[in-house]
Amino acid sequence: MNQSEREDFLGKWRHYFPGAELPLALYYTDAPPADAERVPAPSAHKCLIGVLNRVRNGAALVFDEESVGCFGGKRYTGFSQQLMPNFDYFLSCGIPGQLEGERYKRSPEIVQGVVQNWPDFEAPAANLVVKRFDGLREEETPEVIVFLAPSDVLSGLFTLANFDWQDPHGVITPFCAGCAAIVQYPYLEAERKAPRGVMGMFDVSARPFVPRVTLSFAVPANRFRTMVGFMEESFLITKSWDRVRKRIARE
Repeated sequence: MNQSEREDFLGKWRHYFPGAELPLALYYTDAPPADAERVPAPSAHKCLIGVLNRVRNGAALVFDEESVGCFGGKRYTGFSQQLMPNFDYFLSCGIPGQLEGERYKRSPEIVQGVVQNWPDFEAPAANLVVKRFDGLREEETPEVIVFLAPSDVLSGLFTLANFDWQDPHGVITPFCAGCAAIVQYPYLEAERKAPRGVMGMFDVSARPFVPRVTLSFAVPANRFRTMVGFMEESFLITKSWDRVRKRIARE
């Protein structure tokens, strides 16, 4: 990433969102950077969202198909198109004596309809690199930017994402897994003529791996650059935001 662009965002972020957590930057590559640690294959089921807490603390990680420890995570990162056996029962009512259901959908038939309408997404390269934004180097080009944030910060991101939109849908909130909201959906938005932000982390299974007040806001990097360009002419310079900004700084 161009370092002047990187510093421009960091300066604006510290000013308008003082003390708020820095976002994560994601990109796929066949040649991961030397400063990123490859995540080993887990010995049991492991949620991708929980592993990302290391990146929030400054680590740089590389994932491949073997690194992702659940069927859903592999699918939503694009490393596999497979679903776990009896997924339609797993997401709904389960199978008595065989499989506990998550009960996120009322019936297996509803799940089957959901799966039929799922968008296709295949990983564009063999490795997914995830870094905190301030760890990006000049030669790295992020493809998706992910904020994990509380409501005051999310309100600012949501409003900024709608700043140049005529309709009220500059941000979407698809029903999906936590990892789909920060990888699959924002990557697919990058292909749209007018990419939208994606709010997420409503996934009950992912909730234990983030703080109680945290949700996600993810956006393709091309849209992120546009949003950063709007910051100094938007509501962020108003007295209304200044009241929120001071609360963000206190908390």
